[in-house]
Amino acid sequence: MGYHLAGFDVDGCDIADRPNYPFAYHHGDALEHLTHLIDSGDITRYTLVHASPPCQAGCTLTVGTNTSKGWGTTHTDLVAATRELLDASGLPYVIEQPNGRAKIRKDIGLCGEMFGLAVLRHRNFELGRWNTPKPAHPRHRGHVRGHRHGVHRTGPYVAAYGNGGGKATVPEMQRAMGITWTDVREELTEAIPPAYTRWIATAFLTCRQEAFA
Repeated sequence: MGYHLAGFDVDGCDIADRPNYPFAYHHGDALEHLTHLIDSGDITRYTLVHASPPCQAGCTLTVGTNTSKGWGTTHTDLVAATRELLDASGLPYVIEQPNGRAKIRKDIGLCGEMFGLAVLRHRNFELGRWNTPKPAHPRHRGHVRGHRHGVHRTGPYVAAYGNGGGKATVPEMQRAMGITWTDVREELTEAIPPAYTRWIATAFLTCRQEAFA
């Protein structure tokens, strides 16, 4: 949505069915779809690729709490395979991952506090074939509301993940992130606020204009 708000025409792809997705959509394996676009030459219709490989292999929750408690299962890291295809595409690209041990360059990091949102949702982005100055990370105004490690806190941010323990309700997540097109909890807990991608899209367009100035 952020790319759309910045003026892009958007096509999406996901291996899961996403009937609430508000733009043109391909239901299938993203790496297979990207391979087809490259091999067929259709990739030249695009200006920029934004990829969000599954994050479970390296996110903070998996490598921290879940591992220490013996929870969860083995996850496949698709970051390297995604980057290889993005390099082969010849296009500028963005790879997004949450905080943790994901093997990406943290060229920029975004946080809800940068945009006055009621959710922190830290995300890191690797930029391929373009760059932009890294924005400053403002100091948080307080805690995330809810239970964490046996302690209950109040604060200006909601926890837009999981269930129970004071986690955000679906309407709270929608308001906190500025997402109106879905009310599916699983989609909201995996989403990033459109403000992030609008910032990235605007930075990319600025970089492109300066390159041709």
